[in-house]
Amino acid sequence: MSQTWHLVVLFACYAIRGVTPLNVSENPTRDSLANQRVRTFTDTDKITNRNWTTLSEMLDVFDVRHLANNWTEGKYPIQDQCAKDITRYIEGLKNHEGWALKANDASGRYTNSFFWGNSYYVGSSIQCAYINEDYGKKVMKNKPTEELNTESRKKHGGLTSNDLWIGTRFDKPPYKLGFYMMTISLNTTFFPRIRMIYLGVCLPFSCNASDVSVIAKLAGSEQAMKHSSLEKIRDQHDMYDMYEDPVFWILFAVTATVFVLMAIGTGYDIYVTRKYTRGKNVIYDLERHAKFDQLTTRNQKSLGEKDKKIIANPPLFLGVFEELLLSFSVRANVKVICDNKVGGDTISTVHGLRVISMAWVILGHTCITTFKYSDNMEYRKVVEKKFLFQTITNGAFSVDTFFFMGGLLVSFLYFRTNAKGDLNKLTQGTRGIVAGGLKFIGLLMYRFCRLTAPYMFVLGVVQVTMKWFHSNSVFEPPTADHYNCPNYWWRNFLYINTLFPVDQMCMIWSWYVADDTQFYIIGAVILVLATNHFKIATFLMTTLLLSSWLTTGYIALINNHMPSSDDPLALFDKIYDKPWTRLGPYFIGMSVGYFLFKTDCKIKMSKTTICVGWLLSSACLLSLLYGLYEAELSPIMAATYSSLSHSLWALALSWIVVACSTGYGGYVNSILSAPILYPISRITYCAYLLHPLIIRLTAMNLDSPFHLGKYTMVCQYKNKKFIFSKYYSYNFT
Repeated sequence: MSQTWHLVVLFACYAIRGVTPLNVSENPTRDSLANQRVRTFTDTDKITNRNWTTLSEMLDVFDVRHLANNWTEGKYPIQDQCAKDITRYIEGLKNHEGWALKANDASGRYTNSFFWGNSYYVGSSIQCAYINEDYGKKVMKNKPTEELNTESRKKHGGLTSNDLWIGTRFDKPPYKLGFYMMTISLNTTFFPRIRMIYLGVCLPFSCNASDVSVIAKLAGSEQAMKHSSLEKIRDQHDMYDMYEDPVFWILFAVTATVFVLMAIGTGYDIYVTRKYTRGKNVIYDLERHAKFDQLTTRNQKSLGEKDKKIIANPPLFLGVFEELLLSFSVRANVKVICDNKVGGDTISTVHGLRVISMAWVILGHTCITTFKYSDNMEYRKVVEKKFLFQTITNGAFSVDTFFFMGGLLVSFLYFRTNAKGDLNKLTQGTRGIVAGGLKFIGLLMYRFCRLTAPYMFVLGVVQVTMKWFHSNSVFEPPTADHYNCPNYWWRNFLYINTLFPVDQMCMIWSWYVADDTQFYIIGAVILVLATNHFKIATFLMTTLLLSSWLTTGYIALINNHMPSSDDPLALFDKIYDKPWTRLGPYFIGMSVGYFLFKTDCKIKMSKTTICVGWLLSSACLLSLLYGLYEAELSPIMAATYSSLSHSLWALALSWIVVACSTGYGGYVNSILSAPILYPISRITYCAYLLHPLIIRLTAMNLDSPFHLGKYTMVCQYKNKKFIFSKYYSYNFT
C-alpha cells in the first residue's frame, strides 16, 4: 500500500513540473551529440575487434622472440654448425646469459621516425665485435682504484655507467660472433612506394649469408613477412683483404718512393743552397719551366722583374737528373705553394674565384653525402624549402665557374705565350699544319702528364678504400666504386668516362676532370687554328656553342626536366655530366681570355658603363641562384633555362673578371685577388680529387647514421670537410 502511494505522489510531481513524455527529449541537440558519442564508442569497439596492423608490427622484420618460437634445430636448410650455434644463442637468451643479451642488444630493430626518413636500424657493429674480446683479464689488470661515490650508482639502479658493460664482461660467448647487414624492401599501403630499410644483426659467425636469409624469415613477424622481402645480405665471410690486393702494393710502392725522393730532394736542396750561399747565386733553370707552366690552367706564376735581374747573374746550371730530384724538395715546393706573389702577366682574380668555387663544391658534396646517411632524411625536404638553401641546390654553377676559368686561362695564356714566341721551341722552325700539330701535341701531352699522376693515385686509393668499406661498413657505398674502378679505370685514364653510363663510372666526381680535359682538347684545336685562321676558328667555336645549347634544350624538353622542382642531379646521366651540355661556360671563358689579350687588360670605361655592368652582372648571378624559388616553369621555359643558364652564369662572371683585370674591380678585386688566397688556390685540383674521399671516410666509418640539423651540417662542413680537404691536399700536392 505504501509503495502504491509513493508511485502516485511521484507521478503527480512530474505532472506539476510539466515533464515531457519519456520518449521526447527536452534538448534534441544535446541528445544528438550523446548519440554520436555512443555510436563513436560502438564503432571503436568494432574497429578494435577487427584485425589491424600497427607500424611496429609491420616493421618487426627481425626479433629473437619470433625466432625462438619458430626455431627447431635440423628442420631448416641451414649448416649444422650454424644451427647448433643458433640453438645455443636462443638458450642463452632464455637463461639471461650476458653474451647473448649483448648480442641481441647489438642487433638493430625498428625504433621510430620511419616516416621522418629513418631507414637505418643498424644496431652496433662495434658492440658486436667487442663481445668476442676477453675483457676479464684486461679489466682486472688495468682497473684503477676509484673513490666511493653512490650518486652515480643511484642514477643507474646501482650500476655506474661503466658497470653497464662490465657487469657481464666475464660471460664470454661460446663461439665467435659476426655482424650481418640486411637490405629489406617494404611494399605496403603504409607508404606509396617501395621503401628500403637496412638492418644489422649480431649472430653466430658460423652462419653465412644463405643461413641468415633463412633465419631472417623465422625471426620476422607475420605481418612483416607478408609485406617485406630480403634483397641482400652482407656477411663477414670472404672479407676483402687489402694486403692481397696488388693495387694496394702499387700505391704503397709509389708512396714510399715519393717519400724517399722527397727526403733526398729536400736534403739535396739544402746542400746546394748552403754550398753556394757564400758569394754565389743559386739559380735553377726556372725560365724554361716558368714559360712552359703558362700553358697550364693552374700555375700562372711568371718571372717578375726581380727574377729577371737575378737571371742576369751567372746561374748555376743543373742537369736533368738534378732538376728532377729538386722538384721533389719539400722546401722548394712549400715556397712555391705559399708564395703570395703572382706575375704581372697573370689574372689574379681567378685565385679568389677558384677558392670560393672549391668551398662551394665541398659544401654541396658534404650535404649530399650527409643526407644519404641520416636517420631523418625527410628533414632535407624541409630544409630545401628555405630560401637560402637554393645556394646549395644550385651548386652546379660552382662547376661552371671552373669551366669558365679553364677556358679563360687556356686562351689568355696561349695567345700571350705565342705572342712572345715561346711556342717556337715546340715547332722547331716548322710551319703550317706541322707546326700546328706539334703545338697541339705539346699542349696535350703536358696537360696529360701534369694531371694524370695525382688523378690515378687517388683513383687507386678510392678503389682500395671502397672495397674495404663495402666489406666492413654498416652502410652501402654511395656508388659502386668497389666494382667499377677495377673494371673501368681505363676510361678515367683516357678521360672519356663521361661518355659512358653513370652507373659504370669510377670516382663519380671525376666527371669534371674528364669534361674539362675534353674541353681542353677542343679548345687547343681551336686555339692552334686561330693562330693563322682566326675566322675559321671563330666559326667553329660558334657552331659548337649553338649546338650545345640546342642539344641541352632538346634533352631537357623530352625528359620534362623542371629546374624549379627537380633534384639538380636527377638527370645526371643525360644533362649534368655530359660534355655536350656543359660546353658553354668554357667557350665563353676562351672568348674573354682572347679579349683580355687583345686589349692587354687596358680598357677605358665611363662610370655609367661600370655601374650598369656591375648591376647587370649581380642581377644575373642572383637571379640564377634564387630566381626559381617556388617558381613553376612551362616545359619550353624550363628547357630554355636548362640550355642557357650555365652560359649566362659564365657571362655574368665575365664582367667580374674583365672589370677586376682592367682596374674597375674596387673592393671585389681586393677580395678576389687577396694574397692569402693564393696558396689555397694552388691546391684546389688536389682538393677536388680528395675531398669526396674524405667525406666518405668520415661517413662510412660511423657505427650509426647522422642526425640532420643545421648545426650538425655546419660542423661537418667546417671541421671535417673543408679544413681536412685543404690540409690533405696541401700535403698531397
